[in-house]
Amino acid sequence: MSEPRELTLRGVVLGALLTVVFTAANVYLGLKIGLTFATSIPAAVISMAALRGFSDVTIQENNIVQTIASAAGTLSAIIFVLPGLIMIGWWARFPYGQSVAVIAIGGILGVMYSVPLRRALVTGSDLPYPEGLAAAEVLRVGAGVGGAGENRKGLGAIVLGGGLSALYALGAKMGLVAEEAALATRFAGGATSFSASFSLALIGVGHLVGLAVGIAMLIGLVIGWLVLVPLYTGPVDHAMALAGAVDAAFRHKVRFVGAGTIGVAAVWTLLRVIGPIVSGIGAALAAGARRRAGEGASLAREERDLPIGLVGAVVLAAMLPIGLLLSNFVKGGPVAGAFWPTLVATVIFILVIGIVIASVCGYMAGLIGASNSPISGTGILAALGMALLLAAIFGRHGDPAAIRALVAFTLFVTAIVFGVATVSNDNLQDLKTGALVGATPWRQQVALVLGVVFGALVIPPILQLLNQTFGFQGTPGAGPQALAAPQAALITAIAQGVLGGTLDWSLIALGAAIGVVVVALDEALRKAKRGSLPPLAVGMGIYLPMSLTLLVPIGAIIGHFYNRWAARARDPALAERLGVLAATGLIAGESLFGVFFAGIAAATGSPTPLAVVAAQSWVAPAGLVVFAAMIAGLYRAVVRAAR
Repeated sequence: MSEPRELTLRGVVLGALLTVVFTAANVYLGLKIGLTFATSIPAAVISMAALRGFSDVTIQENNIVQTIASAAGTLSAIIFVLPGLIMIGWWARFPYGQSVAVIAIGGILGVMYSVPLRRALVTGSDLPYPEGLAAAEVLRVGAGVGGAGENRKGLGAIVLGGGLSALYALGAKMGLVAEEAALATRFAGGATSFSASFSLALIGVGHLVGLAVGIAMLIGLVIGWLVLVPLYTGPVDHAMALAGAVDAAFRHKVRFVGAGTIGVAAVWTLLRVIGPIVSGIGAALAAGARRRAGEGASLAREERDLPIGLVGAVVLAAMLPIGLLLSNFVKGGPVAGAFWPTLVATVIFILVIGIVIASVCGYMAGLIGASNSPISGTGILAALGMALLLAAIFGRHGDPAAIRALVAFTLFVTAIVFGVATVSNDNLQDLKTGALVGATPWRQQVALVLGVVFGALVIPPILQLLNQTFGFQGTPGAGPQALAAPQAALITAIAQGVLGGTLDWSLIALGAAIGVVVVALDEALRKAKRGSLPPLAVGMGIYLPMSLTLLVPIGAIIGHFYNRWAARARDPALAERLGVLAATGLIAGESLFGVFFAGIAAATGSPTPLAVVAAQSWVAPAGLVVFAAMIAGLYRAVVRAAR
């Protein structure tokens, strides 16, 4: 039986072109507002449109294109770390060679670390992988899987969901409806804020992740916004100061608590999946032995990963260029005085923390999706760990020049680890898509390495262009148009706090204590067979802004009631799948619009290039009505199609 066309030259070229375009858009948006958009689904749609004229195109080839292009949404998250080196004045510009090497090495390590995780977290678990499932559904509908009748209904559900989400996003950017609504108010002796982004994509994500994750995130929201934020704001005298007090409490207090919760949940998650990971490595070793014995042809194509021996060799070989990068970076600084102990400790740190973070990020992507996974939280934990390691070697002191050098070294190492985090977060999502469409894992893994290389080559010049054009807030001489780069500023502040001895550890300790309680509750629920309370989802609810997370639980509740109806339908499987496709459309439409909008924003240099209406008080209530009507109309249409 011949294998389908998959890793082709035309697919690689198309994936590379999409990577360049999507990376530029994501870097700009991420630095401007702290958010990036998922690129897998837009890439899948564009690939199907671009290759449809070829008679020999396959669903697996289109999957390779989206796998390569997904590196854009993945590696562009490096902007959450690298600009910190500009902010503290260590770099005046982004040196091309160093930047490319840091991004590429971290990304390739992320691919390698996630190879043995495929069996543990993708094929051997029941994690939902909402974006991986959504991308697979888009590819399957585009390929006509399921027959003409079901395919027509499925395509209709995707198009309707995508059209509605793109239409609302367009209206919001034009100023006709609200993009977000927020209300700051006094609460429980302090103040808090209730906010929501009117994002239909988040409703789709909620539908796909399910009720358990949605409830866990809702509990995190309650802890963060109804308990911790009022506690840390305290009484606020002036009504006009409420919003500022709430924002300060969340950014400087509650997010650190959330990071502590994520840290404990991450360790517990690793302990839970360590068994499957070891089994996955064992299976990979067994597959390698069969290949060496000449029995490779007997392995199912869908079970062929990169050889585990090659994976190990690449990981170990990567430590040499990392050592060279670090030795070049520390010239003339205080680290040079204890270079070899620092180098050995740092390499061991990268090896160990890379494994931990790859596992945790893969789990988070499976739980809530790559786009909504709090990657900056893992960046915080990596920066904390590296800063503590340097503090143990060099101590804490008040010499500003020494602190600056140690902070720079921390950020440089964190950037490498962050590449591991972002790629492993995305790679397992891609491998889930591949598992659903019959892809060959090793070809996907090669494709993602190519995507990492393409992304690494284009990110530094884009960063430098934005640095020259706008600059970054907090940098000496930054102008009024300076980009906020909020995550880079936060991670830099944490490193400075640890090495300067000013970090409030009580916040992280409180978060860790919350994490321990949530882990205990989750285990009790599992033993009693009463469901689960995913600790990482609770940590995300505390750490992420309410505006980005509130709609996920709402979408989960809507999806739960829809699935209960679907179970009683004439064809339950078709009814449930149409619900999944409608949710997929919500994600796809907003993602495609995100590409369109980011291109216009980058071309015009304006964050609001489509605005036609100035801010008005009526856009929030109008947005709520239109938003609710769109959701109701979508699900009513899907129910009618399922009947």
